[in-house]
Amino acid sequence: DISVVASALARSTTLKVLDLSNNGDRIGDAEVKLIADALLSNTRCKLQELFLMANNIGDDGAKYLAEALCHSNCMLQTLILAANNIADDGVKYLAEA
Repeated sequence: DISVVASALARSTTLKVLDLSNNGDRIGDAEVKLIADALLSNTRCKLQELFLMANNIGDDGAKYLAEALCHSNCMLQTLILAANNIADDGVKYLAEA
């Protein structure tokens, strides 16, 4: 359950790499919102690499991630979103982050 992962991420001060790739329909926009919210809420988050390849993330999910990327708490250096359902609007959100 992604809510368990998001809850752990919200409290983690040591996790640097998280790979949630190849989960298909189990990780979509709603699940990515939980992850993005966890990144925003954790002021001591050390996550540097987030792999979300081959899931069901769309433009809304991209927007949630872009909002997290813009926050000063966010330490992400690598974000992999290949093989999702992100269209032009989602790419725009991410490019502006």
